[in-house]
Amino acid sequence: MQFGIFSVSDITRDPVSGETPSEAERIDAIVKIAVKAEEVGLDAFAIGEHHNPPFFSSSPTTLLAHIAALTERLVLTTATTLITTNDPVRIAEEYAMLQHLSKGRMDLMLGRGNTAPVYPWFGQDIRQGLPLALENYNLLHKLWREDVVDWEGQFRTPLQGFTSTPRPLDDVPPFVWHGSIRTPEIAEQAAFYGNGYFANHIFWPTSHSKRLIDFYRQRFEHYGHGTRKQAIVGVGGQAYIAKRSQDAVKEFRPYFDEAPVYGHGPTLEEFTQGTPLTVGSPQEVIDKTLTFHDAFGDYQRQMFLIDHAGMPLGMVLDQLELLGGEVVPVLRKELAARKDPESAEAPTHASLVKAKYGDGPARQPRPNANRGDNVTGDSPYQDSAPAGADE
Repeated sequence: MQFGIFSVSDITRDPVSGETPSEAERIDAIVKIAVKAEEVGLDAFAIGEHHNPPFFSSSPTTLLAHIAALTERLVLTTATTLITTNDPVRIAEEYAMLQHLSKGRMDLMLGRGNTAPVYPWFGQDIRQGLPLALENYNLLHKLWREDVVDWEGQFRTPLQGFTSTPRPLDDVPPFVWHGSIRTPEIAEQAAFYGNGYFANHIFWPTSHSKRLIDFYRQRFEHYGHGTRKQAIVGVGGQAYIAKRSQDAVKEFRPYFDEAPVYGHGPTLEEFTQGTPLTVGSPQEVIDKTLTFHDAFGDYQRQMFLIDHAGMPLGMVLDQLELLGGEVVPVLRKELAARKDPESAEAPTHASLVKAKYGDGPARQPRPNANRGDNVTGDSPYQDSAPAGADE
């Protein structure tokens, strides 16, 4: 089981101090949070993708590459990479580059996003969101697995003899999660390709996420990728932790009450009762997280949202100390004792390389200078010989 944290990259007024951080302060803070996540023993850090205020994460690969240079072990991933409004060619190129720079310490989660105006900003129609997600991933899948791609679809210009560069590290594509809150077609897509399925288990009751996860497991087995128990599942979560539960409730309440996402709606008590949000002591977070395993069975990645709603950096770093020091070690032990021997381990670049090559050396792609260019198909040397070639 991998444990980590994710951020939606919001820049929100702190309801206690009344201060709103600048973009520069917030970006600097998220880097410190990611580095701290590794220091306290967590496995993964994820950032969302947004192109509108009040969010700052419009370029996840740039941010994650910087964090990769500051860390040694942390798996870097996305809470959403927008498969609908990003060109699949650019996703293939940018995330392959991140894969090289991080030495394989990355994967990505694809999603449609939840901000309607983004679609026309990038020349797309939100009414085509689901067909876009399905077609664009089909192309991305090919771009990472075929050195030369001929392709034609509905939503972008055709490709003829196209090679995305750089090629994936060790000729092994980054692992892909398909993230969804409510759409069974996305779970179906994840199962079809044998990829991971991430249930964004934050706002909905466990019974809702269980239906999607069970459907994904059934379809994963149907497509011949393994048994239902071997399907690759990730789960979201949300927590605020203090040594004493009454302190946690007191400290978090103003942030909950004013949060742009759920503030001014259900009470904190109602929300914690009906959703995965836990506000309490380390033991309470442990107990509630274990109920996810009761419902979903063995799964491979547990992510927590602890950085949002205007909470200052110091408060988030304190959360990380408790999460890494008192919550995750107990969860690792408890979940290891429960693990079915048939269930899969969390995918890593090393495990994917091993699955492809066994004990043999990995392929290291190199450009073929004789293949010609993508515009004319001509060899770069057919019109002029190198100096001294006839001597």
